[in-house]
Amino acid sequence: MSAMHDAAPARLTTLERRRYATNIVGWGLCTLAFLLIAVPLLDLVLTVTLKGASAFSIELFTTSTNGVTGGLQNAIIGTLVLSLGSLLIATPIGIGAGIYLSEYGSNHLAATVRFLADTLTGTPSIVLGYFSYITMVIGLGWKFSALAGAITLAIMVVPYLARITELSLRRVPTSMREAAYALGARDHTVASRIVLAAAAPGVITGVLLSLAISVGETAPLIYTAGWSNYLWTGKLTNEPIGYLTYVIWTFINEPNPESHALAFAAALLVMLVVLAINIGVRMVMRRDP
Repeated sequence: MSAMHDAAPARLTTLERRRYATNIVGWGLCTLAFLLIAVPLLDLVLTVTLKGASAFSIELFTTSTNGVTGGLQNAIIGTLVLSLGSLLIATPIGIGAGIYLSEYGSNHLAATVRFLADTLTGTPSIVLGYFSYITMVIGLGWKFSALAGAITLAIMVVPYLARITELSLRRVPTSMREAAYALGARDHTVASRIVLAAAAPGVITGVLLSLAISVGETAPLIYTAGWSNYLWTGKLTNEPIGYLTYVIWTFINEPNPESHALAFAAALLVMLVVLAINIGVRMVMRRDP
């Protein structure tokens, strides 16, 4: 009996050592995985920040592109026009679809809409760009234009906005709906003034994320917005427009350092805009109960 009693701690010590070794291996793999993600990301951010910031100047924001040199005024304004234009188109459609899916979406039509939205989110953006090129640029005769680019971006972000809106509305307690109906409110009043108001932080988050997606897109705009070295004159069709991601995609392949400086400056601007949007999303989410 005493021999068996003395052997138990030895077996326990072996088990503890095995668990300790497994723990070390697990933490080592987690650390390696983190470094594989963090190191390239940190290198990318530092490279873009240092090279982009060195190219910042007053002329960068006050002059337009001249070939592959000059400033980025036309690209900055063009990005704002395309992104905000896409939001003006996508926001009412996406929020309206989200309200329908959340409040009345228990039928076959809603299931079909969800399936199509999920399918559209997985469609490569360049496919949407080529579709818009055939239908709007060539078919409708709009040529490269701000409207064709904005509509394409809107088509791309509508499913994201619809699904985020639906999920946000579903988080609103059913008791709030029942209380509104008990007071005699109609369906549209409950949906717009009660449920949508309560889910406003989540809906705003969806809008901001849609804006971040539209700011960083290149492929669909190549086929629809084209490119212009000049400031946007306000024409919605038959006039190409500049945007920052085109500068990043094209100018970095040029041989001269001036074009590389513009590419890094444009990349830094896009990164700062997306960072600001994500900070806004975090602030909005903190208000969400």
